[in-house]
Amino acid sequence: MSVRHDPVLLRETLGFLLGGAGLYLDGTLGDGGHACAVLEAEPLARLLGNDRDHGSLDFARARLERFGDRVTLHHGTFRDLPRAHAAAGGELFAGALFDFGLSSRQIDDPARGISFMHDGPLDQRMDAGSGLPLDQKLAVADEAEVAQALRDYGDVRGAGRLARAIVAAARAGELSTTRALAALVGRVTGDSRPKSLAPVFQALRIWVNDEMRDIDGALAWLPDAMRDGGVVVTLSYHSGEDRRVKHALRGVPRVSASRRLPVMDDEKAEGPWEELTRKVVVPSIEEQDSNPRARSARLRAFRRKPR
Repeated sequence: MSVRHDPVLLRETLGFLLGGAGLYLDGTLGDGGHACAVLEAEPLARLLGNDRDHGSLDFARARLERFGDRVTLHHGTFRDLPRAHAAAGGELFAGALFDFGLSSRQIDDPARGISFMHDGPLDQRMDAGSGLPLDQKLAVADEAEVAQALRDYGDVRGAGRLARAIVAAARAGELSTTRALAALVGRVTGDSRPKSLAPVFQALRIWVNDEMRDIDGALAWLPDAMRDGGVVVTLSYHSGEDRRVKHALRGVPRVSASRRLPVMDDEKAEGPWEELTRKVVVPSIEEQDSNPRARSARLRAFRRKPR
């Protein structure tokens, strides 16, 4: 059964993000829930909405149609945002939101191959028109690269042994479905519980979509795209994303995405951001009960310092 996709930490997001009239960025438009709330709460706001998923853009376009020319939509990755921003006029953003989560519509679509809960083709791409589906990419991948992805993006134990088995199965044409991958993980690790399968599927999805390099590109570009006093809000759903956001916006040198190689938080450099959330903001118990997929969400907010 599909879980309804409600905007995560909506009240908290709006509390940090809204700063009056101006142009706002929703870098991960998804189903358009956060974007819709921004445009409703701030009548003088305009929005540049971006997503790499054509299906999400189509869904959000219909939802945001009533706001007319206050909305500009763009299809692309975060690395395409500078071009989209320039095409939209280049006005500095009053606020920017990046919700790195997936929509329930994406998770619950078997054709996506994102969830081990549904049998479907092992694709996992956010943009079906770009790059290789996961099964094909694994068939030509280097074992060491796959093992590193499992470690960095899923903190998967025994990553080297599992990567060897995954790549061998993919090269033999035995890994074309989500069910086949889940069964392989269970055989190799001796553990087929959801809490053990989820990190593997997560890590491979991040890898096939090159999501971390996308995040790095967006965070490096943002300081020059924000107006003084503008706020960026990020919503992360696993430790690798959250560490990347925290270290990039705090100005901390990043050593590794893996928690097994910790970064020293006291190695700070003076940067363009004032941190508004010294501790992450998490969903309330009530929100977690009503929307179970919000449980892992972590919100951080940073304000652009005066130039």
